[in-house]
Amino acid sequence: MLVVHRAAGGTALAGALAEVLAAPLEDPFASEVVAVPAKGVERWLAQRLSHVLGAPGGDGVCANVLFPSPARLLDEVLQAASAEHVEAVERWSPRRSAWALLDVVDACSGEPWCRTLAQHLGSGSTDRGRRVVVVQRLARLFDDYAQSRPQMLRAWAQGRDERGDGLALDADLHWQPELWRRLRAHLAVPSPAELLDDACARLVADPSLSDLPARVSLYGASRLSPARLAVLDALARHRDVHLWLHHASPALWAAGAAGDPPVRRADDRARASLRNPLLASLSRDLLELQQLLRRASPGARDELHAVAPPPHSLLGRLVHDLATDTVPEEPAVLAADDRSVQVHACHGRTRQVEVLREVVLGLLADDPTLEPRDVLVMCPDIETFAPLIAAAFSLGAEDDAAHPAARLRVRLADRALRQTNPLFSVLGQLLELGGARVTATQVLDLAGSDAVRRRFGFDDDEVERLRAWTAAAGVRWGIDSEHRGAWALGGLDQGTWRVGLDRLLLGAAVQDSTGWGTTTGGGTSGGSELGGLTPLDDVDSADIDLAGRFAELLDRLEAALELLTGSHPVAEWMAGLESAVLGLAAPAPDAAWQELALHGELADIAQDAAGATSLVGLADVRAALQRTLAGRPTRASFRTGTMTVCTLVPMRSVPHRVVCLLGLDDGVFPRQTVRDGDDVLARDPWVGERDPRSEDRQLLLDALCAAGEHLVVTYAGADERTGAPVPPAVPLGELLDALDRTAVGLDGRRARDVVTTVHPLQPFDERNFLPGALHRPGPFSFDPLARAGAQAALRPRTATAPFLASPLPPRPPADVELADLLRLLEHPARGFLRQRLEVAVTREEEEPADELPVELDALEAWAVGERMLRDRVSGLEPARCKQLELRRGVLPPGRLGEVLATSIGREVEAVVAASVLERETPPGSIDVDVPLGDGTRLTGTVPGVRAEVLLSLTYSRLGPRHRLRAWVQLLALTASAPAAGWRAVAVGRAASGAARSVLGPLGYDDARSALLDLVALHRDGLRTPLPLPLKTAAAYAEKRHRGMRPEAALATAEQKWRDSRFPGEQSDAEHVLVYGAGAPVAAVVGAQPWHPWRTTSGEAGAFGELARRLWTPLLDEETRVRP
Repeated sequence: MLVVHRAAGGTALAGALAEVLAAPLEDPFASEVVAVPAKGVERWLAQRLSHVLGAPGGDGVCANVLFPSPARLLDEVLQAASAEHVEAVERWSPRRSAWALLDVVDACSGEPWCRTLAQHLGSGSTDRGRRVVVVQRLARLFDDYAQSRPQMLRAWAQGRDERGDGLALDADLHWQPELWRRLRAHLAVPSPAELLDDACARLVADPSLSDLPARVSLYGASRLSPARLAVLDALARHRDVHLWLHHASPALWAAGAAGDPPVRRADDRARASLRNPLLASLSRDLLELQQLLRRASPGARDELHAVAPPPHSLLGRLVHDLATDTVPEEPAVLAADDRSVQVHACHGRTRQVEVLREVVLGLLADDPTLEPRDVLVMCPDIETFAPLIAAAFSLGAEDDAAHPAARLRVRLADRALRQTNPLFSVLGQLLELGGARVTATQVLDLAGSDAVRRRFGFDDDEVERLRAWTAAAGVRWGIDSEHRGAWALGGLDQGTWRVGLDRLLLGAAVQDSTGWGTTTGGGTSGGSELGGLTPLDDVDSADIDLAGRFAELLDRLEAALELLTGSHPVAEWMAGLESAVLGLAAPAPDAAWQELALHGELADIAQDAAGATSLVGLADVRAALQRTLAGRPTRASFRTGTMTVCTLVPMRSVPHRVVCLLGLDDGVFPRQTVRDGDDVLARDPWVGERDPRSEDRQLLLDALCAAGEHLVVTYAGADERTGAPVPPAVPLGELLDALDRTAVGLDGRRARDVVTTVHPLQPFDERNFLPGALHRPGPFSFDPLARAGAQAALRPRTATAPFLASPLPPRPPADVELADLLRLLEHPARGFLRQRLEVAVTREEEEPADELPVELDALEAWAVGERMLRDRVSGLEPARCKQLELRRGVLPPGRLGEVLATSIGREVEAVVAASVLERETPPGSIDVDVPLGDGTRLTGTVPGVRAEVLLSLTYSRLGPRHRLRAWVQLLALTASAPAAGWRAVAVGRAASGAARSVLGPLGYDDARSALLDLVALHRDGLRTPLPLPLKTAAAYAEKRHRGMRPEAALATAEQKWRDSRFPGEQSDAEHVLVYGAGAPVAAVVGAQPWHPWRTTSGEAGAFGELARRLWTPLLDEETRVRP
């Protein structure tokens, strides 16, 4: 007999099930069979049953109880009743039949009836990307037909193209029955729909065909297809079959029991008879299941299990109205402390997670009996919210994390395989790379994944080194020029991984032999070239092992991508993918299961396609693996004593004291579906046939009934960028309408206004910490960092404190390195931070570019020019320099690069021509050692010395830094070896042509005096940042040197300081730290160093005094030559 048990609460339903199971079966060794719809339900039900079964006192054990899925249970019953059904179920399963269907479609593509389908798939083509996607969808449709309208498939098998009710199919669907019959012939076995009636009849005639015990239960189903119900009815003829339903409303059941059960959904009038609009909106699935039960098993017994009366809270009243299908005549008055239903409107997803975190902490703080395991969080889009949840709850953080939520036990269940198994993540990345451009970012992301790092032994520093090498080698995209042929760039190898890797390995084998200058970004070993390649010069002997491992990774990746080309049998694809993934990635040492899981999944797909003869391409393989890489809940992820976060399905109807629905955003919930034009069922749906939107509404009803004390809902109520209001999802709006009908606030406000909290955009808004401001007696937020931010925002605005209140004590006298002196004078703020405080201001590093360049920015053009100038000075001809630069991969390809290289080359030649006389002597370096008179010395090395001339060349515009460096080095040379008569010549670009700065020769006394003054500035600059921004100070000093008044000179110098079309010195990271963001030049002028710098000379503060002090001696000696 079939007994339908129903109750509005899971606790009552599970208790009644326990009472049934407590009565022993006749066979003491027989297992109880309880089919459950999801793993989460299984875990909860086993725990609930353990409180009743076994030893007394609620400490029993739930053992010898099997928990299959309803589909598995009923399929096994059919297979036991009919040997032919075993093969039919296996061959007609969508996973297997899709591959057979692909063979059928390929074989029939030329026949007239298949013309439309063949045109859609691209007849004869294996690279359209649709074939497997379409046949998988068709296989699922055929499976749906078998479950929902088996009589339709029986008619198709007999040659009648009808819908299952004797009416003909629409003309545009006539190809489906013929395709199904061809598939049936190809599989050489009748479909399960054809065998259903015979198998059920056998089961009725001989119940011993199934080895199920005398009692079978199905728990928590909200939808059973007509085919499943037919098997269930046959099974119930000789066994006790108990169907346990979470049913929210006895009144709904009564409405569904009235009249004859309809066949077509359009003929169902039961919902129209319901009085409660929310019940009518959310309960279609339950109502239609009842209608199907009435048709399939009219003699089934119905048992209603009483539940405890709901509390007199808003949630309790809402559940009561649903149970009784009533609408209150007058809304009740809400208690002031009633927070049983909470709706939180937030700005976007991140704020939703932050708000949910604070709500959960508030509930736990208010009720000491509440534990994390009593809280369930369900989210329709778990993959989007998962990283936000992990961050908000500090999953994986140390125990001393700032937020108290870090101490909560939280488990993310129901995640995609590629999120839980790193080998599947690499598989997903590999499938994305196949057929793609293989950009620098894609490959570096792959190299940085945990599993790949384990395989090749990359640590954090090495991964960053790989990024630097990739950028320096000019790699953009493409394995090699042949790979680029798919994008019509087959003759261009510039910027490919092959060229970049060859340059890297060549750089590991050779050394820079030019001895001139310094390398620049993307530089190579001067003019050296082997095999038409320029070696990368950013590789030293310690990097050879890393370069080898990187080369091994790229070689294996290239081999793997080669496997992803062309068309192959499915088994070859799966074997090749497994080999490729394991060649690129390695599981964690204690996680061998990851490799076994990868093998199992790929082997299952290969087994499903066994016997298929069609060759498939990469797009088809992606489609075949799409479901494999999706979420798959396991039993271990649920009810582990932690707060569980999952999708809406696995824990549906499982009672919790607190149920939270996260992310019920409009457009996300219910699911947005587009009717499948090929779906016969969707043309005229029958009662009980699947509708995703109705399923989601049923899930909301289940959540309402599962919430024992609190229902918490969050949604995006405002745009996080514009703040514009966003309406709630339609089912949530219907829930709010129902709340308005149920109750009103003490002050007469609508219930929705009482329960809905509109949250501020930022977590540090003061309202989060004002008691009662966000519908909570105390502060809403528990975030100590956000609280500190809110408090800081409320404090009176005060002037920014100076970077240093007073100078640091002087250092004991010590030798001074020439390089340190130069660095501090060129950038006093940076020199102070690094040399005295040992602080480096980090700068955001740019990711490697993925696009081939079509133009260069100013910095990239400078780097090209600097390299070309270096190569020219080393003796290479202009044409050779241009050729080398074109091969480095930085310039745009083709004619664009040619034109740009020619233009830069002309400017380089101007600098070369302006220094031709000084370059007649080979360059060398001179060590300097100058006593400073206090027992310390200035020491260092001056490069670029040619005879008695210190020559410095730059592709940059000749500016203050080059001139100041030449001046300081000239002073050091002269003070160290005065007899040589040293001169300093600095040559750089000008607006047109080249510019020269000539200094010296100097007398010994003058040079030593000027040098000692600069050393004194250096020592002062180690006590406080000197207010001497280089370009600004140089501009001021030059104008004053020409006789301009201080005010006018400062106004001119200000142009170098402030931002305009290009960033000024005020935007330097060190200046922002010292003077503040956007500081005006007055902040520099107004800096108050200690009194020895303050004079009465009328200069622009200490800035003016120091600028004159630094630059006047140089300007007095300098001869400037401009074109």
